[in-house]
Amino acid sequence: MKALLETSVRRTDRAFLVALELKSGDSGNVRDSLDELAELATTAGLKVVGDGTQKMEHPNPSTFIGAGKAEEFASHCRSLEVDTVLFDDELTAAQARNLEEIFKTKVLDRTGLILDIFAGRARTREGKLQVELAQLEYLLPRLTRFWTHLSRQRGSTGSIGGEGESQLEADRRKTQERIDKIREELDVVRRQRTTQRSGRQRHQWPLASIVGYTNAGKSTLLNALTGAGVLAEGKLFATLDPTTRRLRLPTNQNVLLSDTVGFIRKLPHGLVESFKATLEEVVEADLLIHVVDASHPQAEEQIEAVKRVLHELDADRKPTLMVFNKTDRDVGAAVAARLRNQFPNAVCTSARTGSGLQELMSELGIMLRPVRALLRLSIPHADAAVIARLHAMGQVLEIDYSGETARFLAQIPPHLAHEFRRYEVLEEAPKPATAKRPRKRSSTAAAKR
Repeated sequence: MKALLETSVRRTDRAFLVALELKSGDSGNVRDSLDELAELATTAGLKVVGDGTQKMEHPNPSTFIGAGKAEEFASHCRSLEVDTVLFDDELTAAQARNLEEIFKTKVLDRTGLILDIFAGRARTREGKLQVELAQLEYLLPRLTRFWTHLSRQRGSTGSIGGEGESQLEADRRKTQERIDKIREELDVVRRQRTTQRSGRQRHQWPLASIVGYTNAGKSTLLNALTGAGVLAEGKLFATLDPTTRRLRLPTNQNVLLSDTVGFIRKLPHGLVESFKATLEEVVEADLLIHVVDASHPQAEEQIEAVKRVLHELDADRKPTLMVFNKTDRDVGAAVAARLRNQFPNAVCTSARTGSGLQELMSELGIMLRPVRALLRLSIPHADAAVIARLHAMGQVLEIDYSGETARFLAQIPPHLAHEFRRYEVLEEAPKPATAKRPRKRSSTAAAKR
């Protein structure tokens, strides 16, 4: 019985990273990309034990890095007892198959690794559907890696019929059928989101989507502003499923904040397509809040990576508020000060300590203010409920309680302006000055002249 209770500690899988450095490229960018790949591997639960690069004019069509270098890395991996070899770029089906034969172990590219992380992080039905769709679309052209015998099934009519479809063809057909089914289910999700969006539009609440590089602090910022309680971890892609919460600004204006999946360099186009249902919140947003990790040494490169994904979504022309987060760190404060020269209207915050959040909400109020109507009102003191409603829903700029009525200058959401129109004071336009007519001269005076 004691033996049954004993458990063995499973060794953490060991990973070796490989990147291709093009002779026309920048070696510094390759190093940064490898460091990010190491973070992705750690997020996936792997232990990185080494890495290597190969400098070439262009990728080798058969083995990506060249057969000789692959054999050298394979020998090194065997000495390190490596379980998984990770490539920083996407591999073709033939390249992955050839590399597995050389390394004699599991070979994954950046896209496959990201999909593994997504599969472990998705929580909602929508998120799981999107991850499954991306996995199947990634797997479909690579099915030849799993079937080497290509044995054919017997025809449906026995010896009279011809050869049936191959196992590979059957798998491709079933995979394509599942892809079509998931797309239909995601269309239902999109229609549901459209219905929800119509409900929001009835309230005339603007939507602000929080975007940014993964691990920039987007979920922490949403929690700090709205108390959403979203999972916030110091890992890449900690949040996959979108979360929307209401935020009341100091201007008494309601705004919907939506947290989205983080972006990353070399984010495959297929992943963007699969997550279109989630990223619709970005496309439909009235304002984008671009959160940047100011403490990251490659903050500027991350800004450009996010802009590229926004361009792919046709959302790069939307009004954007830059937020430089994590300024509570010494490096973050210095980088944020430099970046503010490039983005004068940016806000510096620390979502962890709460620093700068009031300035952020004030800036949101300013950027969303043009959608409000400016009214000058005169409300009888007896209509206390109307006055309370005005303070609750509008931003009161001027107050004068003296006299028979209370007079206000307030900014009011357009969809509520009709409630106060009967109290509106229309300023009288000044009367135009009348020109004096020249006096008629008498005929006698004219005769004398």
